[in-house]
Amino acid sequence: MGKRQELAEAATDHALEHGLIGLSLRPLAAAIGTSDRMLIYHFGSKDELVDAVLDVSNERSIAVIRSTPAADSVEAAVTALWDVFSSGQLQRCQRMYVEAAALGLFGREPYATSVRRSNDVWLAAIADHLRASGASESAAPRLASLVDATFNGLMLDGPLEDDAVARAVVQDLASAIAG
Repeated sequence: MGKRQELAEAATDHALEHGLIGLSLRPLAAAIGTSDRMLIYHFGSKDELVDAVLDVSNERSIAVIRSTPAADSVEAAVTALWDVFSSGQLQRCQRMYVEAAALGLFGREPYATSVRRSNDVWLAAIADHLRASGASESAAPRLASLVDATFNGLMLDGPLEDDAVARAVVQDLASAIAG
C-alpha cells in the first residue's frame, strides 16, 4: 500500500469516528500521525482528501456487501442485507455517507460528486446481491433502489425508533418484494 492510500485509510478511520463536518487538516493530520503539509502534498487539497475518504468508506461498504453470501430467496436477501447494513462497520460508513449526502444536497463539493459516484457502485452491489439471490435481471436495479431508500430512511429514523420497528419494516419490505 502506498503512502497516499495509507493516509486515506487512516483519515477514513478518523472521519468514521469524528464525522466530516468540521473536519480540519491540522487536527486530522495530528490525529493520524502526519502533518497538514503532507496531506496537501499527497492529496492536493482538503476537497481531494475528503473525496478519497468517501471513496475508501464506500469501498469498505461494497466489500462487505460483496462478501455477503447469496440468500435462498430475494425475501431472505433483503433481511440479510439489513443485518449487514445495520452492523457496526457498515453502519458507520453509512452514517458518513448520509453526512456527505446532506452536504451534497446543498451542492457542496466534493460531496455532491462523490455521493453520485458512490451511489452507482453501491446500488450495483445491492442489485448484484439480489440477482444472486433470485431477483430477475430487469427487476434487480429497481429493487436495489427500493431497498437502499428504505434502509437509509430507517437509518435516519434509527435514533427515534427501536430496533423491533425497523426489523418489522424490513420484514414487510422483504415480503412485499417477494410478492
